[in-house]
Amino acid sequence: MRTHYCGEVNESLIDQTVEIAGWSHRRRDHGGVIFIDLRDRAGLLQVVVDPDTREAFTRAERVRNEFVLRVRGLVRHRPEGTVNENLASGQIEVLCRELEILNTAETPPFMLDDEDISEEVRLKYRYVDLRRPVMQQRMLLRSKIVRHLRNFLDGCNFLDMETPILTRATPEGARDYLVPSRTHPGNVFALPQSPQLFKQLLMMSGFDRYYQIARCFRDEDLRADRQPEFTQLDIETSFLGEEEIMSLMEEMIRQLFRDVQGVELPDPFPRMSYAEALEKYGVDCPDLRIPLQLVELADILKDVEFRVFSGPAQDPKGRVVALRVPGGNQLTRRQIDEYTVYAGRYGAKGLAYIRVNDVAAGRDGLQSPILKFLPEQAISQLMERTDADNGDLIFFGAGSAHIVNESMAAVRVRAGRDMGLVEEGWRPLWIVDFPMFERDDKEGRLTALHHPFTAPATESPEELKNHAAGMLSRAYDMVLNGNEIGGGSVRIHKADIQRAVFELVGIEEDEARDKFGFLLDALKYGCPPHGGIAFGLDRLVMLMSGADSIRDVMPFPKTQTANCPLTQAPSGIGDHQLRELGLRRRKNQGKTAPESAANK
Repeated sequence: MRTHYCGEVNESLIDQTVEIAGWSHRRRDHGGVIFIDLRDRAGLLQVVVDPDTREAFTRAERVRNEFVLRVRGLVRHRPEGTVNENLASGQIEVLCRELEILNTAETPPFMLDDEDISEEVRLKYRYVDLRRPVMQQRMLLRSKIVRHLRNFLDGCNFLDMETPILTRATPEGARDYLVPSRTHPGNVFALPQSPQLFKQLLMMSGFDRYYQIARCFRDEDLRADRQPEFTQLDIETSFLGEEEIMSLMEEMIRQLFRDVQGVELPDPFPRMSYAEALEKYGVDCPDLRIPLQLVELADILKDVEFRVFSGPAQDPKGRVVALRVPGGNQLTRRQIDEYTVYAGRYGAKGLAYIRVNDVAAGRDGLQSPILKFLPEQAISQLMERTDADNGDLIFFGAGSAHIVNESMAAVRVRAGRDMGLVEEGWRPLWIVDFPMFERDDKEGRLTALHHPFTAPATESPEELKNHAAGMLSRAYDMVLNGNEIGGGSVRIHKADIQRAVFELVGIEEDEARDKFGFLLDALKYGCPPHGGIAFGLDRLVMLMSGADSIRDVMPFPKTQTANCPLTQAPSGIGDHQLRELGLRRRKNQGKTAPESAANK
């Protein structure tokens, strides 16, 4: 039906006849001559229909937005003064000789060049939303990124291999999506949160370099960069340690940005320990484009009478920090109150501050409700440690270390953006030296910080058990502009270490045998040292495209309540299907309402 895409027609085709097809983006009638902007995934092209081609002109009069058209015509220069520099095809136009209406269209629910469209409407009519040029560009970029990643890994002798979608539930990680089994009544499959165990089994099977563009599923609360189903680039390799894996993955990302974005990333990527990241930035995925850091104050404030500060400063699980915001003194009291509310979303009970008017004047040059509670020496020390200058604003966080880290990390990012302190460009980073475990205070036990298949920094089960609380893991995360885009580790490849880890995280021997017997058995039959990483493909595309949410780089995403406005999923099912699955509907549940189905 066509010889060229609309976006491919240019000055090199002057005086040639082309055949094109696409959607009518806009139709204009200028005194007897009709102009149609024809659109396809490659771009926009102006078609001119004049009365000399009577049949085509008659059809063109019927054309409206989003009609599907096929055009045959002559490529020519646009008349002087009508060139459109904003279009790749803006130098030329196609003089229509034949026009065929392949399909008509009703008035669309929104115009494609509208910018103020609710996300609910966009997702309900996603097939129209995806026609918008910005969405087309994002999907084309996604395809280009995937193709580049595949080519790199293929060139490094990785094998593209698939792993099961229907598998068994796991006791760790997020909540599983469960699928009742008809043939095994009372039992369920689980949709995979990741292909973790299967890719390890592939290493044990001798396929020493594996990758997969894998669909993963997690039944958890959503936010802008999370979806119930998502895509990751899953990678595993044998006989390489963390240094070799990290070096290889760095090169893959460097080449991706060089070829797709025209950007040179640093070689090598900088590294930062998990402990340093929390100390300076409050999170393990800091945005290094923001030149603000948290400053520890516990030693300065532990003996002050102000219990808001001294209490956490004396508590081993507490923390007191300051965040100096250069030029922040210009913030109004109302804006500061908004920051306080914002910090409260992360659990902070308040957000103390000091305005720095004149450093040389000491206490008299400062302005804050908390100054009356602080002795002269403490004020002098915190001014010196924060390196405060005239016109600055200092925020304070005090409380449990977890809440202080989360709330002050969020305030740091918001202040950096509000004050225009975010630097241009890309700042990749490796986070290393993760703790092997963290303590779950509610359950009073250790949990794996990453997952229980991550190798500890020892090959001795006795040393692991004796020093579990302070044991580091062989894990690594790749961070880009404040977003974790990839996480991985060297894996456990010896059965005694795996059993020790299960024991430390509270998985008893019987449960370990029941849940992971196949893995423990496989470890006995010659498992090579191996490790890997998984990249969040949706998040990577979001960053590279400049989108605000991964929903804008996924063809058919869910809403933040895990609902699909397009298909109205999830939906209820009939009683006959329930009986086949050995399930029974609760009395207070309807038959078809999505809300009811979600609560089954």
